[in-house]
Amino acid sequence: MNIPRSSFPRVVIIGGGFAGIALAKKLRNKSVQVVLLDKHNYHNFQPLMYQVATGGLEPDSIAYPIRKVLQESNDFYFRLADVKEIDTKNNKVIADIGELRYDYLVLATGSKTNFFGNKEMERNCMAMKTIPQSLNIRSLILENFEQALLTNDIEERHSLMNFVLVGGGPTGVELAGALAEMKKAVLPKDYPDLDVRKMEINLIQSGDRILNTMSENASKKAEEFLIKLGVSVWKNVRVMGYDGRIITTNSDLTFDSATVIWTAGVQGALVNGLSAESLIARADRIKVNEFNQVVGYKNIFAIGDIAYMVSEDFPQGHPMMAQPAIQHGRQLAANIINLVAKKPLSPFVYKDKGSMATIGRNKAVVDLPHYKFSGVFAWFVWMFVHLLSLIGFKNKAVVFLNWVYNYIRFDREARLIIRPYKKKHQVNFTTDEI
Repeated sequence: MNIPRSSFPRVVIIGGGFAGIALAKKLRNKSVQVVLLDKHNYHNFQPLMYQVATGGLEPDSIAYPIRKVLQESNDFYFRLADVKEIDTKNNKVIADIGELRYDYLVLATGSKTNFFGNKEMERNCMAMKTIPQSLNIRSLILENFEQALLTNDIEERHSLMNFVLVGGGPTGVELAGALAEMKKAVLPKDYPDLDVRKMEINLIQSGDRILNTMSENASKKAEEFLIKLGVSVWKNVRVMGYDGRIITTNSDLTFDSATVIWTAGVQGALVNGLSAESLIARADRIKVNEFNQVVGYKNIFAIGDIAYMVSEDFPQGHPMMAQPAIQHGRQLAANIINLVAKKPLSPFVYKDKGSMATIGRNKAVVDLPHYKFSGVFAWFVWMFVHLLSLIGFKNKAVVFLNWVYNYIRFDREARLIIRPYKKKHQVNFTTDEI
């Protein structure tokens, strides 16, 4: 990998997400050599990916070059690499671009979409965990409307204009709200010769309430907001299969849809090489102690979504969200510095700063540790927090200006089919000749 030797211990970080970036920034110009490996050369701000998928933002406004984030760091190196395996006996990382020895290894690989073993859903559903996947969804949504214009078959048109979201967590709720706003204010102007009123947005949740990780009041308010926007919310419904056209459930309820977006869960993005005792079957996460050390290893750590740290307050591990990942990274940086200096380690304590979700224009729900509120003020709080969390002044400015423009004009100008998307198991609809 052409990493020069250093007199300092080498810390290899796999993953440039929230956890990996937080760790690398805190290790900046300390007595360690830092090498960050990632399959992409950018950090992706995942909480706003749904806006890329619905044409509200361009992808470059929520992505930031990893090298630029850490360009002022001494003895820091980034390599574009896909890590295949960890050789724990020889302290080596094996990637598609070569091998690299480490003194300390940090796994910050994040998470990927969890289809819970349903291969049919995995084949035919759209996922939204990466920017390319968001762009695929954006293209498919717009292509469906282009195709709906060309067919005279009512059932085919219904299928093309029926969007089903599986999973009532923050991603599913925010995406449903964004689609509803497109239906209300954007698509009728783009497609005046198509009855956009017949567009359907169905949100399916297997549990008895959406946003089930938030307060009951937040769940209730979010559902009210979605219904007011015209979204059909289906609770206590479990999706069993999808052949690319028909969704079957655990009841007599079925949906005819050409576009199903899976937002029902995530699992850890594991790297081969760790012992079985270090892993948990549930959600493919890695067991760590209170110092983020992987069980069974002294010089291997895991942070962020991939880490499974059990405590009295979190018997199922910390939530797979940005805040725990950032806090993991910052605390581990302090502990690695302590290790190098041969000082005792400090245990990690998660500080819950709350959670929030937006459902659309002037509609959001916010759960803070001591306050819970919804509506317009919650929407402004949501925007403020997300703007501050973006990396880079330019990204903050671009996103802010986009939001101001969209609010004033009620428009989403990034609805572009830059690269047409074809599903692997594309349903072929017949159309009349032009």
